[in-house]
Amino acid sequence: MKESIPRPKSKFLKVLCTKCNNEQTIFNKSSSVVKCLVCGAELANPTGGKAKVKTKVIQVME
Repeated sequence: MKESIPRPKSKFLKVLCTKCNNEQTIFNKSSSVVKCLVCGAELANPTGGKAKVKTKVIQVME
């Protein structure tokens, strides 16, 4: 059965910084480098589509 309202393919991710263990929410299709708000470590890099996540994903929020 086809849905009347299509769901978006992009999602938000809750990730854990490997350096300082800070939990942070990021967008999975970010167009810029995402850094940790506490220590400044890179969490994700843009690739033109989905971002390449460099850290552990805790939860995918739909």
